[in-house]
Amino acid sequence: MIQIQPLRAFNDNYIWLLQDTATYQCAVVDPGDAAPVQAWLEANPGWVLADILITHHHHDHVGGVLALKTLTGARVTGPADETIPGRDVAVAQGSRASALGLDFEVLHVPGHTLGHIMYYCAGHEAPLLFSGDTLFAAGCGRLFEGTPAMMHQSLSKTAAMPDGTLVYCAHEYTLSNLRFAAAVEPGNAAITERLEHVAALRERDGCSLPSTLALERSTNPFLRIAETSVKQKADERNGTPCTSTTEVFRVLRAWKDQF
Repeated sequence: MIQIQPLRAFNDNYIWLLQDTATYQCAVVDPGDAAPVQAWLEANPGWVLADILITHHHHDHVGGVLALKTLTGARVTGPADETIPGRDVAVAQGSRASALGLDFEVLHVPGHTLGHIMYYCAGHEAPLLFSGDTLFAAGCGRLFEGTPAMMHQSLSKTAAMPDGTLVYCAHEYTLSNLRFAAAVEPGNAAITERLEHVAALRERDGCSLPSTLALERSTNPFLRIAETSVKQKADERNGTPCTSTTEVFRVLRAWKDQF
Protein backbone atom coordinates (compact mmCIF):
# COMPACT_ATOMS: atom_id res chain seq x y z
CA MET A 1 0.00 0.00 0.00
CA ILE A 2 1.46 3.34 -1.08
CA GLN A 3 0.62 6.39 1.00
CA ILE A 4 1.38 9.90 -0.26
CA GLN A 5 1.77 13.05 1.80
CA PRO A 6 3.23 16.52 1.27
CA LEU A 7 6.33 17.82 2.99
CA ARG A 8 6.35 21.61 2.90
CA ALA A 9 9.42 23.51 1.74
CA PHE A 10 10.23 27.20 1.25
CA ASN A 11 7.13 29.41 1.00
CA ASP A 12 4.85 27.27 -1.12
CA ASN A 13 6.68 24.16 -2.41
CA TYR A 14 5.48 20.63 -1.82
CA ILE A 15 7.92 17.73 -1.74
CA TRP A 16 5.78 14.64 -2.28
CA LEU A 17 6.63 11.73 0.01
CA LEU A 18 5.54 8.25 -1.10
CA GLN A 19 5.57 5.52 1.56
CA ASP A 20 5.40 1.76 1.02
CA THR A 21 3.94 0.58 4.31
CA ALA A 22 4.82 -3.05 3.54
CA THR A 23 8.56 -2.51 3.09
CA TYR A 24 9.18 0.74 5.01
CA GLN A 25 10.78 2.18 1.92
CA CYS A 26 9.90 5.66 0.71
CA ALA A 27 10.51 7.99 -2.20
CA VAL A 28 10.33 11.73 -2.70
CA VAL A 29 9.49 13.91 -5.68
CA ASP A 30 11.34 17.19 -6.29
CA PRO A 31 13.16 17.73 -2.97
CA GLY A 32 14.28 21.31 -3.39
CA ASP A 33 15.32 21.32 0.27
CA ALA A 34 16.78 18.31 2.08
CA ALA A 35 15.75 19.49 5.57
CA PRO A 36 12.02 18.54 5.49
CA VAL A 37 12.88 15.06 4.22
CA GLN A 38 15.67 14.59 6.76
CA ALA A 39 13.35 15.74 9.54
CA TRP A 40 10.70 13.21 8.46
CA LEU A 41 13.24 10.38 8.32
CA GLU A 42 14.54 11.26 11.78
CA ALA A 43 10.99 11.37 13.16
CA ASN A 44 10.15 8.02 11.54
CA PRO A 45 13.03 5.64 12.31
CA GLY A 46 13.20 2.47 10.29
CA TRP A 47 12.14 4.08 7.02
CA VAL A 48 14.60 4.01 4.10
CA LEU A 49 14.64 6.61 1.34
CA ALA A 50 15.02 4.48 -1.79
CA ASP A 51 14.20 6.83 -4.68
CA ILE A 52 14.22 10.49 -5.66
CA LEU A 53 12.18 11.52 -8.71
CA ILE A 54 12.91 14.87 -10.36
CA THR A 55 10.70 16.71 -12.86
CA HIS A 56 13.02 19.57 -13.87
CA HIS A 57 16.23 21.38 -13.03
CA HIS A 58 15.08 24.46 -11.08
CA HIS A 59 16.81 24.83 -7.74
CA ASP A 60 13.62 24.71 -5.70
CA HIS A 61 13.16 21.17 -7.06
CA VAL A 62 16.71 19.81 -6.95
CA GLY A 63 18.45 21.76 -4.18
CA GLY A 64 18.24 18.93 -1.65
CA VAL A 65 19.13 16.05 -3.95
CA LEU A 66 22.84 15.68 -3.27
CA ALA A 67 22.48 15.93 0.50
CA LEU A 68 19.75 13.29 0.51
CA LYS A 69 21.66 11.00 -1.82
CA THR A 70 24.76 11.28 0.36
CA LEU A 71 22.72 10.59 3.48
CA THR A 72 20.64 7.68 2.17
CA GLY A 73 22.13 6.36 -1.06
CA ALA A 74 18.78 6.90 -2.79
CA ARG A 75 18.58 6.40 -6.55
CA VAL A 76 17.97 9.65 -8.45
CA THR A 77 15.82 9.63 -11.58
CA GLY A 78 15.44 12.76 -13.68
CA PRO A 79 15.04 14.23 -17.16
CA ALA A 80 17.73 13.27 -19.65
CA ASP A 81 17.78 16.69 -21.30
CA GLU A 82 18.53 18.71 -18.17
CA THR A 83 21.41 18.90 -15.71
CA ILE A 84 20.19 17.11 -12.60
CA PRO A 85 22.60 16.77 -9.64
CA GLY A 86 23.39 13.20 -8.67
CA ARG A 87 21.22 11.69 -11.40
CA ASP A 88 21.53 7.91 -11.72
CA VAL A 89 18.74 7.22 -14.20
CA ALA A 90 18.06 9.55 -17.14
CA VAL A 91 14.55 9.36 -18.59
CA ALA A 92 12.73 10.96 -21.51
CA GLN A 93 9.47 10.70 -23.45
CA GLY A 94 8.58 7.02 -23.74
CA SER A 95 10.86 5.92 -20.90
CA ARG A 96 9.59 4.03 -17.87
CA ALA A 97 10.61 4.94 -14.35
CA SER A 98 10.12 2.89 -11.20
CA ALA A 99 9.86 3.65 -7.50
CA LEU A 100 8.51 1.52 -4.66
CA GLY A 101 7.20 -1.02 -7.14
CA LEU A 102 5.22 1.61 -9.05
CA ASP A 103 5.70 1.80 -12.80
CA PHE A 104 5.65 5.34 -14.20
CA GLU A 105 5.27 6.48 -17.78
CA VAL A 106 7.55 9.45 -18.42
CA LEU A 107 6.06 12.33 -20.41
CA HIS A 108 8.24 15.06 -21.89
CA VAL A 109 6.35 18.32 -21.29
CA PRO A 110 8.42 21.33 -22.38
CA GLY A 111 7.21 24.83 -21.60
CA HIS A 112 8.17 25.74 -18.05
CA THR A 113 11.63 24.37 -18.88
CA LEU A 114 12.69 22.68 -22.10
CA GLY A 115 13.42 19.30 -20.53
CA HIS A 116 10.57 19.15 -17.99
CA ILE A 117 8.96 15.74 -17.49
CA MET A 118 5.91 14.40 -15.66
CA TYR A 119 5.52 10.96 -14.07
CA TYR A 120 2.24 9.12 -14.72
CA CYS A 121 1.32 5.85 -13.04
CA ALA A 122 -1.80 4.17 -14.46
CA GLY A 123 -1.47 1.04 -12.35
CA HIS A 124 -2.13 2.46 -8.90
CA GLU A 125 -5.45 2.22 -7.04
CA ALA A 126 -6.14 5.64 -8.56
CA PRO A 127 -3.87 6.82 -11.40
CA LEU A 128 -1.15 9.20 -10.22
CA LEU A 129 0.35 12.20 -11.99
CA PHE A 130 3.35 14.05 -10.57
CA SER A 131 3.24 17.15 -12.73
CA GLY A 132 5.97 19.36 -11.25
CA ASP A 133 5.52 22.90 -12.52
CA THR A 134 3.66 22.03 -15.74
CA LEU A 135 0.07 21.38 -14.64
CA PHE A 136 -0.97 23.17 -11.46
CA ALA A 137 -4.27 22.99 -9.63
CA ALA A 138 -6.39 25.45 -11.66
CA GLY A 139 -3.35 26.67 -13.58
CA CYS A 140 -0.09 25.91 -15.35
CA GLY A 141 3.54 26.91 -15.02
CA ARG A 142 5.16 30.06 -16.31
CA LEU A 143 7.00 29.80 -19.62
CA PHE A 144 10.58 30.36 -18.53
CA GLU A 145 12.21 28.45 -21.39
CA GLY A 146 9.48 27.22 -23.74
CA THR A 147 6.78 28.71 -25.93
CA PRO A 148 2.99 28.85 -25.61
CA ALA A 149 2.72 26.21 -28.34
CA MET A 150 5.01 23.90 -26.37
CA MET A 151 3.07 24.25 -23.14
CA HIS A 152 -0.28 23.91 -24.89
CA GLN A 153 0.92 20.66 -26.46
CA SER A 154 2.39 19.50 -23.16
CA LEU A 155 -0.89 20.00 -21.30
CA SER A 156 -2.72 18.12 -24.04
CA LYS A 157 -0.87 14.97 -22.95
CA THR A 158 -3.28 14.75 -20.03
CA ALA A 159 -6.24 14.39 -22.40
CA ALA A 160 -6.25 10.59 -22.44
CA MET A 161 -5.79 10.22 -18.68
CA PRO A 162 -8.84 9.17 -16.64
CA ASP A 163 -10.90 11.76 -14.79
CA GLY A 164 -9.97 10.11 -11.49
CA THR A 165 -6.24 10.69 -11.99
CA LEU A 166 -4.79 12.33 -8.87
CA VAL A 167 -2.72 15.40 -9.72
CA TYR A 168 0.24 16.10 -7.45
CA CYS A 169 1.84 19.39 -8.48
CA ALA A 170 4.75 21.07 -6.74
CA HIS A 171 3.33 24.36 -5.42
CA GLU A 172 0.44 25.70 -3.36
CA TYR A 173 -0.79 28.14 -6.00
CA THR A 174 -4.40 26.95 -6.09
CA LEU A 175 -6.10 29.96 -4.53
CA SER A 176 -4.44 32.55 -6.76
CA ASN A 177 -5.00 30.32 -9.80
CA LEU A 178 -8.72 30.02 -9.00
CA ARG A 179 -9.04 33.78 -8.65
CA PHE A 180 -7.69 34.07 -12.17
CA ALA A 181 -9.96 31.27 -13.38
CA ALA A 182 -12.93 33.17 -11.96
CA ALA A 183 -11.88 36.24 -13.94
CA VAL A 184 -11.72 34.16 -17.11
CA GLU A 185 -15.06 32.42 -16.52
CA PRO A 186 -17.11 34.41 -14.00
CA GLY A 187 -20.19 32.36 -14.86
CA ASN A 188 -18.57 28.97 -14.19
CA ALA A 189 -20.30 27.58 -11.10
CA ALA A 190 -17.67 24.86 -10.62
CA ILE A 191 -14.95 27.51 -10.35
CA THR A 192 -16.99 29.57 -7.89
CA GLU A 193 -17.62 26.53 -5.70
CA ARG A 194 -13.98 25.44 -5.79
CA LEU A 195 -12.75 28.95 -5.04
CA GLU A 196 -14.95 29.17 -1.95
CA HIS A 197 -13.79 25.74 -0.77
CA VAL A 198 -10.08 26.43 -1.28
CA ALA A 199 -10.30 29.90 0.30
CA ALA A 200 -11.75 28.34 3.47
CA LEU A 201 -9.16 25.56 3.37
CA ARG A 202 -6.25 27.97 3.03
CA GLU A 203 -7.52 30.10 5.93
CA ARG A 204 -6.81 27.00 8.04
CA ASP A 205 -3.42 26.57 6.32
CA GLY A 206 -4.71 23.39 4.68
CA CYS A 207 -3.23 21.72 1.61
CA SER A 208 -5.37 22.03 -1.53
CA LEU A 209 -3.80 19.00 -3.19
CA PRO A 210 -4.05 16.52 -4.75
CA SER A 211 -6.50 17.61 -7.38
CA THR A 212 -8.12 15.34 -9.95
CA LEU A 213 -8.16 15.68 -13.70
CA ALA A 214 -11.97 15.83 -13.59
CA LEU A 215 -11.73 18.88 -11.35
CA GLU A 216 -9.08 20.43 -13.57
CA ARG A 217 -11.15 19.88 -16.69
CA SER A 218 -14.04 21.77 -15.13
CA THR A 219 -12.11 24.61 -13.45
CA ASN A 220 -8.66 25.07 -15.02
CA PRO A 221 -8.75 27.67 -17.82
CA PHE A 222 -5.60 26.25 -19.41
CA LEU A 223 -7.36 22.92 -19.94
CA ARG A 224 -10.52 24.70 -21.11
CA ILE A 225 -9.20 26.82 -23.97
CA ALA A 226 -11.53 25.13 -26.47
CA GLU A 227 -14.58 26.25 -24.46
CA THR A 228 -16.54 29.10 -26.03
CA SER A 229 -16.63 31.12 -22.81
CA VAL A 230 -12.84 30.93 -22.46
CA LYS A 231 -12.19 31.85 -26.10
CA GLN A 232 -14.58 34.80 -25.87
CA LYS A 233 -12.71 36.17 -22.86
CA ALA A 234 -9.36 35.64 -24.64
CA ASP A 235 -10.68 37.43 -27.73
CA GLU A 236 -11.82 40.33 -25.53
CA ARG A 237 -8.45 40.47 -23.82
CA ASN A 238 -6.59 40.22 -27.14
CA GLY A 239 -8.63 42.90 -28.88
CA THR A 240 -9.06 40.69 -31.95
CA PRO A 241 -10.39 37.13 -32.37
CA CYS A 242 -7.89 34.40 -31.57
CA THR A 243 -7.37 32.18 -34.59
CA SER A 244 -6.31 28.97 -32.80
CA THR A 245 -6.38 27.27 -29.44
CA THR A 246 -2.66 27.97 -29.15
CA GLU A 247 -3.40 31.67 -29.54
CA VAL A 248 -6.07 31.44 -26.83
CA PHE A 249 -3.51 29.77 -24.60
CA ARG A 250 -0.92 32.48 -25.32
CA VAL A 251 -3.35 35.26 -24.42
CA LEU A 252 -4.42 33.55 -21.19
CA ARG A 253 -0.87 32.83 -20.10
CA ALA A 254 0.22 36.42 -20.76
CA TRP A 255 -2.82 37.68 -18.84
CA LYS A 256 -2.06 35.37 -15.91
CA ASP A 257 1.52 36.65 -15.79
CA GLN A 258 0.13 40.15 -15.14
CA PHE A 259 -2.79 39.13 -12.94
